[in-house]
Amino acid sequence: MATPSLSRAVDGVRLHVVTGKGGVGKTSVASALALALARLGKRVLLIEVEGRQGISQTFDVPPLGVDEVRLVTHASGGELWGLSVDAKAALLEYLQMYYKLGRAGGALERMGVVDFATTIAPGVRDVLLTGKVYEAVGRRRGSRRGHGPMAWDAIVLDAPPTGRITRFLNVNVQVADLARMGPIRSQAESITRMLRHRQSVVHVVTLLEEMPVQESADAISELGEAGFGLGAVVVNQVREPLVHEALLDVAAAEPERVEARVREDLAAAGVRATGRTVTGLLTEAHDHAERVALERALAKEVASQGLPTLSLPALPSGVEDGGISVLADELVEQGVR
Repeated sequence: MATPSLSRAVDGVRLHVVTGKGGVGKTSVASALALALARLGKRVLLIEVEGRQGISQTFDVPPLGVDEVRLVTHASGGELWGLSVDAKAALLEYLQMYYKLGRAGGALERMGVVDFATTIAPGVRDVLLTGKVYEAVGRRRGSRRGHGPMAWDAIVLDAPPTGRITRFLNVNVQVADLARMGPIRSQAESITRMLRHRQSVVHVVTLLEEMPVQESADAISELGEAGFGLGAVVVNQVREPLVHEALLDVAAAEPERVEARVREDLAAAGVRATGRTVTGLLTEAHDHAERVALERALAKEVASQGLPTLSLPALPSGVEDGGISVLADELVEQGVR
């Protein structure tokens, strides 16, 4: 089956959910994607839900609170805003919106009910977090329930890791099953419809390493079976081979064949070709060749998932000093629209 194009996979998408195994650079990719969309003239909201303040660290701004904060204004007219969703604040907002509790909500917080609901009660925290995302997706300018233009052209969610992404997105199905009627069931069903709508897709970030690729494949399978739309696989921190491809193949299979070439090159560079030096270089070349071969095999496994693939380079200085901007440019060049 042919792999769908990136444009076809994300055409008309407003909610981009970004997940990945811990340590693969999920927050950096989500930030780069949000910045890329803003540079295309869109009004973008970047949301985090894990309380790690990854957005503020990435964009070097003070810790985010419960309100949206403008992070970037682009010459194209696009804007990038950031929000760190707090489950406790989301619960108080929910109680006020649907039950008009007012000061009673503050009393519940003082009694510890809010802390119980958001940290102990299973699944409640994820319900509140997805509910806040739902509100942002459906909000219109000037009013939450008005008829004006949508407040955000695109929303990028820095979501939980692959190990629990399906459970996180699917939590409202269980809530709807438990609540027979009333606003809780109604909102749970609405959130589920939004997350499964064609305007919402999940992008999976991975590295060309065995564990991340395996977890990505498992998550893609689970998400598809659960009915969630899939966008692209983003291969992060891709490194270019240090040695010519043909020479790598020889080094991996027959390292002795390149020994003479190594000695010649060392001599040409004015370096004494001692046995220790040559052996060390050949060992490093062999190890590098094996690493590249593994990455090639893993790249094929990523491609076999049948999703568009984006590649982001490894940055020598990380995402600091303009690194996120470099990654955003890469995404635009590869077709993000």
